Amino acid sequence: MLQAVSGAPIVRLLEGRHGITRREWRLLALLADRGPLSPSTLAEQGQLDRARTSRSIGMLVAKQLALRETLASDPRRAQVSLTAAGRRLYDEVFPEIAAINAQLVSALDDATVDALATAIERLKAKAQELNLALATDIKAGRGQGGSRRKLQQRGAA
Repeated sequence: MLQAVSGAPIVRLLEGRHGITRREWRLLALLADRGPLSPSTLAEQGQLDRARTSRSIGMLVAKQLALRETLASDPRRAQVSLTAAGRRLYDEVFPEIAAINAQLVSALDDATVDALATAIERLKAKAQELNLALATDIKAGRGQGGSRRKLQQRGAA
């Protein structure tokens, strides 16, 4: 709920004024911060699935904000980097988003901001711990009908 309400000005800024989605912005910001990355690394660091990341990279390339190049050393691998236009857009938009975020956080005192940051870090660490502890060989089966197939199997039993 908070993200939906507080994110609205950022969505308007990105989509309305600059013609990019929040997902595209996330990838653009990662590339600006970390330099050229593989699509898989972008997906992982952007906390997105690979298919959505691939589509978003394609859109950034089509908008001439990013460049996707095949590695000469291994033609099966690619690297994504910002174009000069992508860097300019990042340099223009980042201060605007930082100002919106600063206004949002201004509702909290310093102690609350520190407590919130600590709580978020603890939750992230616990989520990573649970992810590792609960990792199994069971796959979601999204490409094979996933939950529909399981429902049909239960109905047949």
